[in-house]
Amino acid sequence: MTPNIKKSSNSKDPKISLINVLLAIVFAILIIVIIIIRIRTLASPLERDEGEYAYAGQLMLQGVPPYSLAYNMKMPGIYAAYAIILTCFGQTQSGIHAGVLVINTVTILLMFIMTKKLFGPIAGAASAVFFAITSISHAVLATANAENFVVVFAIGGIILLMMFTESKKYISLVTGGLLLGIAFMMKQHGAGFIIFGLFFLIWKYICQKPINWLKIISVILVYSFAVFLPFLVTCLILWYCGVFEKFWFWTFEYARYYVTMIPLAAGINLLKGNLTRIILSSLFIWPTALFGFLSVIWNKEIRKHIAFLIGFLICSFMSICPGLFFRNHYFILLLPAICVLAASGVIAIRDLLELYIKSKTKTAFISILVILAIWLQGFYSQRHYLLATDLAILSKSNFGPNPFVEALEIADFIKNHSNKDDKIAVLGSEPEIFFYSHRRSVTPYIYTYPLMEPHPYAADMQREMISQIEASKPKYIIYVKYFFSWLIRPDSNILIFDWFSKYMPSHYRQIGLIEATSPYKISYRWDSVTQPSKPEDWIYIGERID
Repeated sequence: MTPNIKKSSNSKDPKISLINVLLAIVFAILIIVIIIIRIRTLASPLERDEGEYAYAGQLMLQGVPPYSLAYNMKMPGIYAAYAIILTCFGQTQSGIHAGVLVINTVTILLMFIMTKKLFGPIAGAASAVFFAITSISHAVLATANAENFVVVFAIGGIILLMMFTESKKYISLVTGGLLLGIAFMMKQHGAGFIIFGLFFLIWKYICQKPINWLKIISVILVYSFAVFLPFLVTCLILWYCGVFEKFWFWTFEYARYYVTMIPLAAGINLLKGNLTRIILSSLFIWPTALFGFLSVIWNKEIRKHIAFLIGFLICSFMSICPGLFFRNHYFILLLPAICVLAASGVIAIRDLLELYIKSKTKTAFISILVILAIWLQGFYSQRHYLLATDLAILSKSNFGPNPFVEALEIADFIKNHSNKDDKIAVLGSEPEIFFYSHRRSVTPYIYTYPLMEPHPYAADMQREMISQIEASKPKYIIYVKYFFSWLIRPDSNILIFDWFSKYMPSHYRQIGLIEATSPYKISYRWDSVTQPSKPEDWIYIGERID
């Protein structure tokens, strides 16, 4: 899809045609550059969230329902999405990243369509290319996280709601509601976009005089039913599979404690730190967005959409707030609103220029140059990251000491030294090892974070994990001694560490030690009883003695 200038009385003017072609060329080139960058990094090691989704998706393809052999508080839609990607592109990290490349490209095109409906093709192209460069930012680190899947369904749903307000065809309302409901099933954070959809519909009908309250109520009821339907169908499927209770516990009961762990002051500090890094990674986009927001004061065309702009911004911000964690990849949910505002800023600049430059062709040309300059600044400020070629170093620079590179080597060893029916245990939060090795975990606790958190279930979770490991007697145990694989707190229960120190020597022999000797150097020692040289940043691999 390429941008097209709206037809007008002078659409046959060769200058207008030249602008049309230039806009299409700039749009295509900038998007192709982003696609090429993503293609070059397809084989990047998975990070742990990707590993979780990949392992759960892999289990689904084997007929195993979510929450039976892998516990987590994410909604099951993301697992189903991964299962589809693994089927289409293969069960490798390259296949997963190829799938998210497609998702990201579709989102870019949807951004163009949505913003074009608001402000025209130049704004559509601007928001699309701005989203393209910010969505692969080293500050966002979106990778193949669930947020990418939330956004693509949310933007698609919003476009359909816009179409409904124009055509009044209920098929658009129902389909839009379904897509927004699916966005929620990708991750709970998608609820922010559902709220925006409701606000947008009510606002559109309230602006119509006289106000038809009966019509508004009927639209709200149809929209609400369509939004709720994916969740209802999912619950029925999980109930039929016998895992509804586990699903409800992890996604609602446990999640209720999880989102209350961060104090408000700490959350504000996290927001400031991560938002600052994201702003600095594409510095020109944010002041342009602010200019677009302020332009509603004097620009009548932009002011017509003030409810959309403000509502979209507020609801998008709400979507990154649950738990006050403000992790880097959460901000992918906020980027569409910022990019639409930046696109309106470009339009505001163009309209101001028209007060002094009477040629619309010239102002359109300048607008394209502004878009190009903003995109190039974002690319230049991240050029070392975007043009990196060593994927292992890239992973370490992105995720610090996390053992995502090491997981590939460990999984390869396990796969080559075990049968496909052998099971393993990972004491740590590295589910990507299960996915790479195609070996199942003996325990559904593929993350150990919940075991360390201050909630009433932590001690029971540890005892359950211990009993599952003892009963299953896995062939290999991988003990991950990395802080970010446990996030131990001062008040954490350390029962499982006391158990491990006594259980391991009598049942397992050391066959491997992987140690990060420097930020970018990893030592792999196999068939060795060498002890680690430091208290953190190492992984122990033990083989069952009997």
